[in-house]
Amino acid sequence: MGASAKRKKEKQQDFQKPKLKVGKAKAKPENFTDTSFRSKAIVLNQQSLHVAAPTSSSQFSHHLSLLSSKSDNQRRDSLAHLTTTIASRPVNSPLPQPVSVMLPSLLPLILDANNNVRTALLKLLKTLPPNDVQDHVAQLLPYVRAGMTHLAADIRVSAVEILSWMVDAAGEAVVSCAGGWIKTFNCFLSVLGWHTEESSRWSSSRASFGKSGSQGRPMVKVLGALAGFLDAGIGAPGASVDETGSHDDSSPSAWPFPLCQTSQHMISESAAPYSYLNLFGQPRDEEGEMYETREDRYRIFSTRFLSAVERGLKSAREEGGELGRASSGVSKVLKEALSYGAGP
Repeated sequence: MGASAKRKKEKQQDFQKPKLKVGKAKAKPENFTDTSFRSKAIVLNQQSLHVAAPTSSSQFSHHLSLLSSKSDNQRRDSLAHLTTTIASRPVNSPLPQPVSVMLPSLLPLILDANNNVRTALLKLLKTLPPNDVQDHVAQLLPYVRAGMTHLAADIRVSAVEILSWMVDAAGEAVVSCAGGWIKTFNCFLSVLGWHTEESSRWSSSRASFGKSGSQGRPMVKVLGALAGFLDAGIGAPGASVDETGSHDDSSPSAWPFPLCQTSQHMISESAAPYSYLNLFGQPRDEEGEMYETREDRYRIFSTRFLSAVERGLKSAREEGGELGRASSGVSKVLKEALSYGAGP
């Protein structure tokens, strides 16, 4: 009987009419859904509206300024826009902005913590004209050397890739600029662990490249970059006759008698032909000097780095695998350089 009375009471509650009192709001049903909302507005104190669309030059400058953004995606997308704009420009047309204007915004990204940003930066650098790169090698190298000695393994690998691009684009300008030979070579030895007698006092093992470093893939990239760097610095000079059979301008046969070595007296094509004099710069030590001739670079290499490189190549060959095959490229360049010697 108790359970029956309880069910009867529950049924009666469904049909009871609530008593309304004056001054109190009507009770809301159990399935009530609140549909009220509040709108918010963004007020801009200064806003410029233009009927015409922005020009490509203004968009290029805008994305160039966004390279210092705190957002990784924003920096990556801006680099992609700049790369597309430079690559799609008409042939032999000038850049939207000079390289000297772009470099202050691009150089800090060599040490960027995001891997996608550094990859996009390398794609952008490869679209720049090689002639413009040669005039700004001295600005690029300090950031590249800082990346090669960075604590993060990914940044070291990216810096080595940028240095490889610089050697391919600028060639001798990389190894002949101030500090480009000794300081950069010291960075190579630090990354590879091929220490000289001086550096072995404060470092005894090569830099680690993380999990992928055990397979030797980053080291293969470093050895490939070292081979190109050695070839640009002390590689045996090629023949004076090109594929078409014509002689180089510097060869005596290129000028008729009685003209001899006329190219040495012509106006230099370099942007700063007297930079080696260091007329207005800080005093340089041996590491910061400019070694413009192959003979000077070979002399420095044979006295400071030759023994360390030979020991490193021997250990790399003993490891075998991809690392051993990559060391053969460095050995080939070194063998040709040693056979040619300091010069004729």
